[in-house]
Amino acid sequence: MPPRDYPLDPFWMPFTANRQFKAAPRILVSAKDMHYIAEDGRRILDGTAGLWCVNAGHCRPRIVEAIQRQAATLDYSPLFQMGHPGEFRAAALVTGLAPEGLDRVFFANSGSEAVDTALKIALACHRARGDGHRNVLIGRERGYHGVGFGGISVGGIPANRKAYGSLLPRVDHLPHTHDPERNAWSRGQPAWGAHLADELERIVALHDPSNIAAVIVEPVACSTGVLVPPRGYLEKLRAICDRHGLLLIFDEVITGFGRSGAAFAAQTFGVTPDMITFAKGVTSGTVPLAGVVVRRGIYEAVVDGAAEGVVEFAHGYTYSGHPLATAAAEATLALYHEERLFDRARELAPAFEEAVHGLKGAPHVIDIRNFGLMAGIELEPLPGKPGARGYRVFLKCFEKGIMTRVAGDIIALSPPLIISKQQIDELVGTLGSVLRESRGN
Repeated sequence: MPPRDYPLDPFWMPFTANRQFKAAPRILVSAKDMHYIAEDGRRILDGTAGLWCVNAGHCRPRIVEAIQRQAATLDYSPLFQMGHPGEFRAAALVTGLAPEGLDRVFFANSGSEAVDTALKIALACHRARGDGHRNVLIGRERGYHGVGFGGISVGGIPANRKAYGSLLPRVDHLPHTHDPERNAWSRGQPAWGAHLADELERIVALHDPSNIAAVIVEPVACSTGVLVPPRGYLEKLRAICDRHGLLLIFDEVITGFGRSGAAFAAQTFGVTPDMITFAKGVTSGTVPLAGVVVRRGIYEAVVDGAAEGVVEFAHGYTYSGHPLATAAAEATLALYHEERLFDRARELAPAFEEAVHGLKGAPHVIDIRNFGLMAGIELEPLPGKPGARGYRVFLKCFEKGIMTRVAGDIIALSPPLIISKQQIDELVGTLGSVLRESRGN
């Protein structure tokens, strides 16, 4: 390995055990299709699509060339009171993939920004309709909605909240949907748990429906370890929101753009929310881009009543709809279509399911959950050391040439949609060998 020509100390790494990493760095220097190349020259099979985002595979020429052309043509355009063609074309492509009725897009740069944007749109919509007192927001335990103050407030992962609390004043949470006894080892949607959606009725009664603005959930709660919604659960949430006039937001930052076998998980599950947040897969991770797809009626409520020349929604970012990002999105969405990658994910899902559930009985495995090209393999924690076993398995997997994701003691797999059946076997087989070698540890 050549000597490192850069210092490690100046960079404070996100969501990383910095001391341990810098003592034994895992540096990636290039990537192509299904593989990373590590600093020591090893090929690493990407079992996580980067960070749930490289759905089309790495360094695809069509996307790379689109970014290069755009950088040489229009590097930046102001987005406040100005526009460029790419943002309008990209918005039309996204709405063309979205469920019927969701036909307006507000662009942001990350999933965290998309969530905060969606929450603000919900509040702005109710205020524009004369219901400004509707300002209670409902999230869910174990939910992940990014790291903005809005996202951590409606989110439900304790480690992300404990240092900050809830910065939004009026927030409540639904219970999560996983029971380790009743719906463990589920293949796809569990049969047990739809009744947990009824907890929304209790929360509505507590706050009074006239005070609640919106409910936000991930269709599949991925960051917490791939919690798949029970059959009928999302349908119940939709019905309760309709009954009480609450807006329903699906956070599809991870599940969007093919991960479930359709453009959005809303379509896979047959439940249409009022807003969908997206990011990650929209550019296959190449250039940051995110946004919210919104029902036309919400857009019209906010926009149509404002006086001429007045900014209707005082919100946005310097890089919303950046020219390079929207060029990447156009190329990525065209690639998804031409290579039928959403269909490919749906067709590969049964083989992926069989492979991951083949780990049942491996040392320390106490549960396996899957949906589409997503899986969570839950490990028994080491006594008194939660997360330690998962971290050790993650490190050993990297040593053996596969990239996995770890959330506490849960190993998550979410490969690019271009993965082959042979590579699925390699990915899961390597994980299985690591688990077998960990017997007794």
